[in-house]
Amino acid sequence: MSPGVWAGIGVLGGLGACARVLLGGAVDRRARRAEYFPWGTLAVNVLGPFALGVLAGAGLGRDAYALAATGFLGGFTTFSTWVVDSRLLVGRPAVANLAVSLVLGLLAVWAGRELGVALF
Repeated sequence: MSPGVWAGIGVLGGLGACARVLLGGAVDRRARRAEYFPWGTLAVNVLGPFALGVLAGAGLGRDAYALAATGFLGGFTTFSTWVVDSRLLVGRPAVANLAVSLVLGLLAVWAGRELGVALF
């Protein structure tokens, strides 16, 4: 991998993290009772796998895939926030957050890949 791709992954990772904060915050502001469930984190962590699936289905080249998937989407999705949100929820809501995120994430990556294959 070239130094330019490495640098691009870093820059796009930062942009992905900014996009996550903006989208997650916007969803949480619009969600009813957002203080009781992390809707913004859920939205980001379902949209990210969907986009990753589209990229995988599109058959991007190695460098383009590394930039988009590892860079942008790596910064966009957030495992650590998902786990912290779940720990803060405690009990049934925490289990629901973990389970719903996993199931929707797997369905999203599958649907995204199907779409990527169909489009490209």
